[in-house]
Amino acid sequence: MTRAIALFAAAAAFLGLCLTAYFALPRVMDAFGGSDDFADCRRGTVAGGTASIGGPFTLTDGSGARVTEADVITGPTLLYFGYAFCPDVCPFDLARNAAAADLLAEAGVDVGLAFITIDPERDTPTVASAFARQIHPRMVGLSGSPEDIAAAAGAYRIYFRKADDDPEFYLMDHSTFTYLAAPGQPFIEYYSAEMSAEDIAQSVACYADAL
Repeated sequence: MTRAIALFAAAAAFLGLCLTAYFALPRVMDAFGGSDDFADCRRGTVAGGTASIGGPFTLTDGSGARVTEADVITGPTLLYFGYAFCPDVCPFDLARNAAAADLLAEAGVDVGLAFITIDPERDTPTVASAFARQIHPRMVGLSGSPEDIAAAAGAYRIYFRKADDDPEFYLMDHSTFTYLAAPGQPFIEYYSAEMSAEDIAQSVACYADAL
């Protein structure tokens, strides 16, 4: 009798786990935007799901025009948050992104490039645009008010702050991820500073095929 009760309890526990998984699965899939069409391309998971990163933004381009994410992300696009006065990491990462875009272009994949400053005090729209175009002629440079930048950076979970109190030659601490976005999908994947242009190009090509 005791054994029968134990078996029944084990069966009930197993059924409970199955029901929990059954009802939890839709929520897990929703966190990744429904059934994940990009599952074969993903390098890993993101805490909170991909739907928790990215969102609408309104910034200013080099001509002074106000643009939204729909104007900037017109196809697969590599987004990077940094600043023009950055002495090392930003130019390196952006040059790598440009190289990845060129590799993809050779393979017939058109990828947009966007630079969003986290230093609007020095990086006016004109400065941000000129800096971006120095790195790649098709790279879009965007700035805006401190509130504009805070909203865009917050949407992409970008950390940034002034690193010192020098009024003119201060540096900025900031996140160094590159984000892949597409129309209607403000965040698809992220790439760390350690990834090569070749690795990024290979990853983006996979996603581009699935779009």
